[in-house]
Parts: sequence; structure tokens; C-alpha cells
Amino acid sequence: MVTRALARVVGEVRRGHDTVPSPNIWHWPEVYEVENRAQDVEGDIWRVLAELVDWTGRDVADVGCGDGFHLPRFAETARRVVGIEPHLPLVRRARDRVAGQPVVEVLAGSAQRLPLPDASVDLVHARTAYFFGPGCEPGLAEADRVLRPGGSLVIVDLDVRHRPYGDWMHSDLPGYDTVEVDEFFARNGFTSRQVETLWRFDTRADLDAVLRIEFSARVAARAVAEVVGQSLPVGYRVMHRHKPTGLLRP
Repeated sequence: MVTRALARVVGEVRRGHDTVPSPNIWHWPEVYEVENRAQDVEGDIWRVLAELVDWTGRDVADVGCGDGFHLPRFAETARRVVGIEPHLPLVRRARDRVAGQPVVEVLAGSAQRLPLPDASVDLVHARTAYFFGPGCEPGLAEADRVLRPGGSLVIVDLDVRHRPYGDWMHSDLPGYDTVEVDEFFARNGFTSRQVETLWRFDTRADLDAVLRIEFSARVAARAVAEVVGQSLPVGYRVMHRHKPTGLLRP
């Protein structure tokens, strides 16, 4: 997301605001669709997700699902998939995307107030949405509430250590404390895996447009100048924890 706006998003999460605007997809959903299609073209994140948890025949909640880009992938094997998104225009876009898929529904709601019953899903998935570190405790508690014993919470986020994308993020977010974020998730019972992915675009114009919605004008200009061709490597962290079976998490 536009990283100076991301600083505001992180701040609002830490202050406990219930709905935190996304500074990219809320304003440029068509460009973000291009970005989604270009991300992880070799399927490395999906490979790691499948190694961590099997959602075949199980119930999945995708928190902060945006316009539903990942819902059909989960629906290929899941019993039921629920997308949850606070921004009503994106809720409508997501519902249009999955129309005709009976195992998928899209609900309006936030990470802090999931519109789901207790112990109703086996996997809670969130990708570059809300769970950015300290301040997201209400969302972690909600995920535990809706997960069945033995279920999994998986958070996919950008790896600010990975170059060159992480360097551009640091330029816009000089106060981002990677160690603090890592320690927060470790304290909350998560394991973390670093994943390098490839973003590949159909045209150079598409790549440039995506960089311009992800960064400030100054940093986007630098990123556009530094990228050669129509692809770039981007690093992620995939963070995962199980809900204990028969035990309460301390």
C-alpha cells in the first residue's frame, strides 16, 4: 500500500480504530486488480500456505478480502469460504466476483468484529491487511474466537528486509521497527517463514502504475527508475499459529 499512508494505517490500528481505510485498493481497485494478478506468479506463497495448513473440505475466513481476489482459490477445495471486508464498495465487487460459487459468501465486517459465530472456521487468512504488529491484538483475539480448536491463523505480510521493495518501503516508513514487529508476533505464538516471490506484469505501464499506488511520488519515481523490465522480486513473511486443542492460549 502507499507507504506513507501505511504509517497512518498502522497508527490507527494501534489506536484501536475499528475500520482502517486501505490507501490503495479503496481508491484504485482497478490498478490493484492488476497488482493482484502480477503478484506471486510462481505460486510460492500458496505453496507455503499449503505446507502449513490443509483447508481441503474445511471452512475458511479471508479477513480483509478486498474485492475477493483470493476467494476462488480457497474455494477450489474448501467446504465453505467467507470473505470479510469493511469497505462496502469492495464488498460489492467481491460478491460480483464470486457470484455463482455456492461455497463462497462475502460479509461486511472488520478484523476486530468478525461477523462469524464462535468456533465456526478452521482457517483464518489475512494478506497485507490489518495485522501489521502491535495494536492488532483485538483482531488476534477475534481470530481465536472464530477458530475451532486446532484451527490456524495465517498472516501474509510484506518483508521489509527484502530488497529492493523493502528499501522503498523503508524510505517511506523510516520509523518502521522490524525487530519490534518480529518480537510482537513471536510473543503471540507465531512462527514466521520468509518467502521470495516474483511479481510479473503484462506491460511496463502496468508495473509503473502499481508502484505509483504503493509509494509516495518521490519513492515511486525512484522505484520506477530502478526496475528493469516487467518483473521484480518481492519478499513476504508468512506467519502462522495454531489454536490449541482443549487448552486456552495464555
